[in-house]
Amino acid sequence: MFIENYCPISADRISFTRQQGSDFAKQVADDFNPLHNIDAKRFCVPGDLLFSIIIAKSGLHKNMTFDFSGMVSDDVHLTFPQEIDESFDIKDDKDKTCLSVHVSGDKTHESVLINALTKAYVDFSGHTFPDILVKLMADNSVMINPARPMVMYQSMSIDLHTLTAETVTLKLAKTSLSIEGKRGDAWLEFDLLSNDKVIGHGKKHMLLSGLRTYEQETIDAMVNQYRDSKKNYQA
Repeated sequence: MFIENYCPISADRISFTRQQGSDFAKQVADDFNPLHNIDAKRFCVPGDLLFSIIIAKSGLHKNMTFDFSGMVSDDVHLTFPQEIDESFDIKDDKDKTCLSVHVSGDKTHESVLINALTKAYVDFSGHTFPDILVKLMADNSVMINPARPMVMYQSMSIDLHTLTAETVTLKLAKTSLSIEGKRGDAWLEFDLLSNDKVIGHGKKHMLLSGLRTYEQETIDAMVNQYRDSKKNYQA
């Protein structure tokens, strides 16, 4: 599976270098969040990399929920399961849970479907900012703190009708943002399609902190900085 280009998935305990996490974010997810830069002070392994490893190692179930409870830095060893019966907590060496996985329904290890779903979802997820979140914030007249833009991956769920598809694409279905003080909970709902036929649905939950009144000029500067980082990397 292509995910093996970014870390060895055969071991039960897996750690990541900054290079591996950053390469996955930029080369697979097209995600240029500064938290995934090699020199980031608060470097964070992409949550989508953890998701990708789980379904590559443990299989893809029809119904899966991933609840993130902490950021994972480089060189932290996590314990991943070979099989998941109903639930499993991904823990580090200090027995701290970083991610909880809940599964139900039929399961497959078919690499064609798993690779297709992984690439489709990670590409969708990696474009959350600016493609989706900027419009969502503008519609609600709020924005994240430009000096410390914190957008945290909280959870993701997928519900599949079939496990026999060979191609997968994602289509955004609905977005919503609930605001309480300086905190916002963003929900991105999507459809999973194969050959233009809906084969499932999913939902991604993100936490936005440090919210303040929306300022178009500030948002434009943030987006330009993000896109400049992408251009510099590609150059």
